[in-house]
Amino acid sequence: MDLFNPETDETTNLLPDDGTVNYYGKLFSRQNSNHYLDALLNTIEWKNDEAIIFGKLIITKRKVAWYGDSSFEYSYSNTTKKALPWTAELLELKAFIEKKTGETFNSCLLNLYHSGEEGMAWHSDAEKDLKKNGAIASVSFGAERKFAFKHKDTKETISLILEHGSLLVMKDTTQTHWLHRLPPTKTISKPRVNLTFRTIVE
Repeated sequence: MDLFNPETDETTNLLPDDGTVNYYGKLFSRQNSNHYLDALLNTIEWKNDEAIIFGKLIITKRKVAWYGDSSFEYSYSNTTKKALPWTAELLELKAFIEKKTGETFNSCLLNLYHSGEEGMAWHSDAEKDLKKNGAIASVSFGAERKFAFKHKDTKETISLILEHGSLLVMKDTTQTHWLHRLPPTKTISKPRVNLTFRTIVE
């Protein structure tokens, strides 16, 4: 099922069952969204992501960064990252998103996709470091991209377009029962920065 730019109602659960996903639509003006995109591109300590798959080190074109309240360690794809101290813009965004959602977060994983040809395969964010069934707030700046969910058992899929300056929140049992991905596309040449605010449990 495709939900391309539905009438945005943040109280609507986009999933039919086994989890909760709310799309808040654009929360920032175009001017503010452009400001944050520019700031994030230029102030974040971006590094190519690394993963160890079948014993082989894979280095992605996509770049990542990891920030938090303290130097949390976060492990996924058999690699571990240590959180950097918050930047001013990240703290502004965190405070705004916490007020909007009523949730609290202590860390943020950022992804930089240079063009539509860079994406993310099906996965769920269910690492042991994350608060179980906790909220993950996904903020997007830059190129508008399709984002998809797939149920692990029924294989039902749901997709929507994540807009410049928008917020998507995944919570409850979403990560247990659903996979998500950012499919690659050759039709988009502009960059996208995605921030996923999370709660790490030490």
